[in-house]
Amino acid sequence: MRERTYLLKIQLLDIEPAIWRRFVVPASIPLDRLHDVIQITMGWTDSHLHEFTIGNKRYTEYPEFKEDGLPCGRYRLGDLIKQKGRTFRYMYDFGDSWEHELTLEDSRYVDPELQTEISCLEGERACPPEDVGGLPGYEEFCEAIQDPNHEDHEMLMNWSGGNFDSEYFNCHEVNQELMKFLRWSRDRYLNWDLTTF
Repeated sequence: MRERTYLLKIQLLDIEPAIWRRFVVPASIPLDRLHDVIQITMGWTDSHLHEFTIGNKRYTEYPEFKEDGLPCGRYRLGDLIKQKGRTFRYMYDFGDSWEHELTLEDSRYVDPELQTEISCLEGERACPPEDVGGLPGYEEFCEAIQDPNHEDHEMLMNWSGGNFDSEYFNCHEVNQELMKFLRWSRDRYLNWDLTTF
């Protein structure tokens, strides 16, 4: 029997035009692995803390830092979210406060063309650079790099590597990174005789 697959849409809130992705994951994915998938599909670098808010509960990697936080590695998405159309939140970087909304678009998604259990199907626009200063900083950043006469243009071009394009998104590149993630995170069953080492 084939495992149930979720079709999710994630959108970074409060930015226009929208920055979003549509992707599939197994319903059984733990929230800590969903975090990894979000980081890859959005284009973040996993440099900061995060949390999911589902209903009135918060799930995080380090629950000891949140008095009401639950360890996200102990909970599977399919146990918490079941109904098509249900939304929940994902916060990344408590300093810049990047809030995302996820929507379960299909709780029994089937596509015989899919080659892997986790895949990005489509999306638009690049996510902001890390540590840009949240929404206000990102707006200032975009204004400065688009205007060669802006006083901070050269400094921000250097800071961002000189090639930031807010409109750029490549689904194929994202899926290559997801393939690496699947390979690195797969279960490995080793049957080595350790006495020979």
